[in-house]
Amino acid sequence: MTQDASARTGYGDNPLDRLGMRRDDADFVSHLFASPDTRHVVFSGEIPLLREMAGGLSPYFTGAQADELGAFSTQLLLGRDETSAVFARQLSQAVPEVAQEGAPLQMDLRSLAVQGRLPAPELGQLAQAKSLLHWHARHGFCAQCGTRTYVASAGWKRICDACGAQHFPRTDPVVIMLVLDGERCLVGRQSRFNPGMYSALAGFVEPGETIEAAVRREVAEESAILVGEVAYYASQPWPFPASLMMGCFAQALSSEITVETSELEDARWLTRTEVQAMFAGTHPQGLGTPNPIAIAWHLLKAFAEVREPRFALR
Repeated sequence: MTQDASARTGYGDNPLDRLGMRRDDADFVSHLFASPDTRHVVFSGEIPLLREMAGGLSPYFTGAQADELGAFSTQLLLGRDETSAVFARQLSQAVPEVAQEGAPLQMDLRSLAVQGRLPAPELGQLAQAKSLLHWHARHGFCAQCGTRTYVASAGWKRICDACGAQHFPRTDPVVIMLVLDGERCLVGRQSRFNPGMYSALAGFVEPGETIEAAVRREVAEESAILVGEVAYYASQPWPFPASLMMGCFAQALSSEITVETSELEDARWLTRTEVQAMFAGTHPQGLGTPNPIAIAWHLLKAFAEVREPRFALR
């Protein structure tokens, strides 16, 4: 897989061939599911189950091992790599974590990423699984007529027999942007952030809105800063529950900040030197960056290292 900027973000490295052209081939999918080489990732609620191995943790179970964990409400095909196919399975009922030898370990996706407990491709597959399973758990009934739907296309579609509607998994687009003004950048913090942490501004894209328009609107709403040119940098799947973070750099047209306190606790301009100090852990006010799993970290890192043609730090 090409290691572009997006693949270096948390959950962004997922080498699976998603087999989009084979999902409606029931015999093909059944053959993959029954293969002893197929790997299964299993979720209890929104938490993946993990096996403790000699070399660390593994998110993979054989079909027989997965069957021993209980009944499943949803089973879907994630894809296939050079080793084997991977399916995601949702337990019908969440299971309590049992502290005994051989019992699966439960750890949420954010902790797995922050603690570096799994290789990046495995995190990417779990993120894909979590987002899809979350969608299925909340879309069991037709939005058009209210009838219960059923799973089709190896888990990538739900169909309503009553009215014929077809429903497909959705991803919520989010813009996250570092606004630049020469040698400084605009950052903000929410009250839920760790003490001293500042990040890029972000917000959901609204219907009928371009990425660029969303960047300008969100920055203006949260800080009153006007934005001109916008340049895409990288994207990141964010499975909390199912967003796509579209990272951008933007050129400031104004400089006076007015913080929208319903959105942010604070916003400020930081010089490139200050951002470099944040990464070094030497900022005089103790300010820090987001965790490296977040695309905001990558935006700030690119700015700190002055990797830029124009202001779009590529």
